[in-house]
Amino acid sequence: MSLALLAIACLLIVTLGYAGMCAVSPFGPCRRCRGWGFEMKTDRKGRMKRGKDCRRCHATGKRIRVGRWLYNRWARIYRAGTG
Repeated sequence: MSLALLAIACLLIVTLGYAGMCAVSPFGPCRRCRGWGFEMKTDRKGRMKRGKDCRRCHATGKRIRVGRWLYNRWARIYRAGTG
């Protein structure tokens, strides 16, 4: 098995795995708040407390994955073109 064929097989496995993950779980945790929906702050004594709501995910803690976003965009364009 040549090195190029092995690289193609690995890329195909990774791509299909990511597509499967986007189909099963289209939403992932927000990158900014790490899925909490808000930022953590410390008070003067050093104790953790709840901060402001995350503006990126609007306090849901979820974001749409890139692959699912691309699929939704493609499906919307396809439906608009065939309708």
